Amino acid sequence: MELRQLAYFIAVCEELSFSKAATRCFISQSAISHQIARLERDLGVPLFERSTRAVVPTDATMRLLPLAKQMLSLESAIRATVRTTGHRIRLAANMSFATRSLSAIAAARAAHPDAEIEFVIKPFRQRITAVADGDCDLALIRGSVEQPGLTVEKLWVEDLVIATTRGHPLATRESVTLAELSPYPLLLPPEQEQVLLHTVIRTAFADLPTGPTFGPPIPPDHTATMELINRPDSWTLLYADSPTEGLVVLPLAEHRLRIPVSAIVRTDARPSPILTTLLDNLHRSR
Repeated sequence: MELRQLAYFIAVCEELSFSKAATRCFISQSAISHQIARLERDLGVPLFERSTRAVVPTDATMRLLPLAKQMLSLESAIRATVRTTGHRIRLAANMSFATRSLSAIAAARAAHPDAEIEFVIKPFRQRITAVADGDCDLALIRGSVEQPGLTVEKLWVEDLVIATTRGHPLATRESVTLAELSPYPLLLPPEQEQVLLHTVIRTAFADLPTGPTFGPPIPPDHTATMELINRPDSWTLLYADSPTEGLVVLPLAEHRLRIPVSAIVRTDARPSPILTTLLDNLHRSR
């Protein structure tokens, strides 16, 4: 039994889908299926009933799940305990924050030449857990969280843009309104994967007589660009700094769609000059 197998096991339990768990863990679906099968062989019991429609946990799974979470929590605690303090900072984020993060890290390293600053790629939930457990000192997220022991510091606000293909009926317009976009299919990932984007859309359409027309959810292994190309009458939301090659970006006439970006740190963390400098430089990158 390996700790990574327990991490994959927890992901499948929470997602109830091998494909979604694989996306969350940044591995292929075949790889995660293989590791779960190895874990089942090691334990001598089936952990999931698999069918083409559903993944159903067994009784053994429900007994194992809390112990598996304890094991991974202990691993984070062990790493945090033995980690060199003072000159080492771990920043958890995803690749969409890479440009701003690396610029802030370079500036912090210039101010503290002896510092070691790691940029760790983690999915949203794992970023929060890593800070709460002490495995990481700082996490970048879009939106906010309310969790005892964690402090949220707002860094900047990101604009969202409307994107269509060049063949969309509104593509030649200088600007559009949400009411004009309403009849056309909106393509977004499933709400459970992008709660924040769906919340922004619901809020933006709240005062309009008609809401958005949602198209099919974007699958985890597909890109918004490809889905738009396959459905040229559709539109989507992208972060302002996302690649838009081959697409048309349409300004909104009435208002802007915006999402806050926050830093998450432990409330009881000891003050660190390196962490303070890193946060200062992240603020300046807005």
